Amino acid sequence: MTASPELRTPQLASADLLRSVFRRHAAGVAVITAGGEGGPVGFTATSLASVSVEPPLLSFGIGVGASSWPAISEADHVGVHILGEHQQELAATFARSGADRFGAPTAWREGPEGVPVLDDVLAWLVCRVAARVPAGDHRIVLAEVLLGDPAGAGRPLVYHQGRFGGLRD
Repeated sequence: MTASPELRTPQLASADLLRSVFRRHAAGVAVITAGGEGGPVGFTATSLASVSVEPPLLSFGIGVGASSWPAISEADHVGVHILGEHQQELAATFARSGADRFGAPTAWREGPEGVPVLDDVLAWLVCRVAARVPAGDHRIVLAEVLLGDPAGAGRPLVYHQGRFGGLRD
């Protein structure tokens, strides 16, 4: 393999390198919710991925140090919410440590299987947790889709370069 003159000096693998590279990767924004012993829990995720259509499976990552992890680690069901570009503040609330994520102005209701369902999202799903796979300081949660609603209005919220924003035409 020969080096191309336009390549910069590569960096060795590190947490900073991974973060720097993924800041350049635009990702859709979701909020994952679950019922917990102490009340509902939730967090903002940019790691949501479709895994399989038969059966319908999705995945997301969560850090084992996250405040939502204890509830997610025990939950049989989770809610997955695709946020619209009008929900930047909601995404920030669910990403902020120590925030009252389900207090006003967050609008939500208890949905199927006791899962908190957020209002006014582009789409939502209720899923049965199928597996939690260790992955470094995270767990990859595989979940089977049970039901949902894809009919919300608006355009998707994206995360890029450390900020929430919308798509340009």
